[in-house]
Amino acid sequence: MLNIVFMGTPDLAKRSLQKLHEAGNHILAVVTTPDKQKGRGMKYSMSPVKEYALEQNFTIYQPEKIRKNEEFLEKIQSLQPDVICVVAYGKILPKSLLNIPTYGCVNLHPSLLPKYRGPAPIQWAILNGDTNTGITTMYMDEGMDTGDIILQQEIPIGENETTGELWQRVSEIGSDMLVETIKQIEAKTAPRKKQEGETVLAPMLEKEMAKIEWENKTAKEIKNLIRGLNPIMGAYTYWNGKKVKFWEADTITEEELIVQFPELQEYSYKLKNIMPGTVLFSEEKKGLYIKTKQDILKITQIQAENAKRMPISDFLRGNQIETGTVLE
Repeated sequence: MLNIVFMGTPDLAKRSLQKLHEAGNHILAVVTTPDKQKGRGMKYSMSPVKEYALEQNFTIYQPEKIRKNEEFLEKIQSLQPDVICVVAYGKILPKSLLNIPTYGCVNLHPSLLPKYRGPAPIQWAILNGDTNTGITTMYMDEGMDTGDIILQQEIPIGENETTGELWQRVSEIGSDMLVETIKQIEAKTAPRKKQEGETVLAPMLEKEMAKIEWENKTAKEIKNLIRGLNPIMGAYTYWNGKKVKFWEADTITEEELIVQFPELQEYSYKLKNIMPGTVLFSEEKKGLYIKTKQDILKITQIQAENAKRMPISDFLRGNQIETGTVLE
């Protein structure tokens, strides 16, 4: 078994650390981001990786910076690691660190590189409506996710799968792949190939993108936005001047809407001229239907300001959204 320094931060990384440890590898130390202040009370909270590291009594380092941090680099050098494993650590590593381990630094990245290089590959795969993604392990270099590939595995994305749901699946599949990668490196059988194909970037998500653009987006694009931002921040719109978030939605065509609601048949010729963002149907038992640039968005889970997420039927039981209301 190999001597490993592990670097990571979120749940995805925690699962990989756990699997590496359970496989019998020697975890020399764990490097994670500094504790952050969160919530109204601004209390400090630790990363999921640190939580697990504390449970296992691992040595923990939380440097603010790595580049030109000679003290930290000397500590890692003194450990003489065989491999440094990096999973969603959040920073590009300097050459001075990459050169320390005997077999190099290995990264687990949740996409089929070179597609979706960057910090948000899972989110962008869903935002773009992809039907599949994947996982890559690679030898790290000084670029952003540009190193040579070791192993890759394709993963299908469900039609209604959210970022949170896909994240959980990737955590399990990816952690197993990382363990297998380490086994192959130890056995000196690990493959190594250059990245090929079109490069696509997956930058950090901006808060501004969460606001729904009714006039410019189709129902499918808005559904993908809702899926992609669940549970990170939630896609939102304004109803009567108040922000409401949508957490789950589906799409139907105008023809399917008429089949479901025959009473709208006499108005069907007007549908194409109705402003996107207009509520076409709102009823506790049947749901909330909104006109978009193309097709209809059916909301199934919603959250009002200062309220909890809830099924749309529960929301409409206590809140009346008038047909014809235009959401902003």
